[in-house]
Amino acid sequence: MAERRIEEEPLTTGEWFLTLLLLGLPVIGIVMYFVWAFGSGNVSRRNFCRAALLWCLILFGVAFVALVTFLVLGGTLAALLGQSAYR
Repeated sequence: MAERRIEEEPLTTGEWFLTLLLLGLPVIGIVMYFVWAFGSGNVSRRNFCRAALLWCLILFGVAFVALVTFLVLGGTLAALLGQSAYR
């Protein structure tokens, strides 16, 4: 019962400071996002890391769609400009 209670306690300012510091480190931060998001521990930290990973997934999806769109439109524009240059 005591373990369950610790998981539900809010993080202190110092704990949030340390959390954000670790998440800001390049390689360690990515690993810690997954460790805290899918491991056991504080509920607030776990939900924060899950939400941050979800945002990253959404942004990667949007970036991929934008990349494909720009490649298709850029290729079409280059083909159109290339055809008109040789006429």
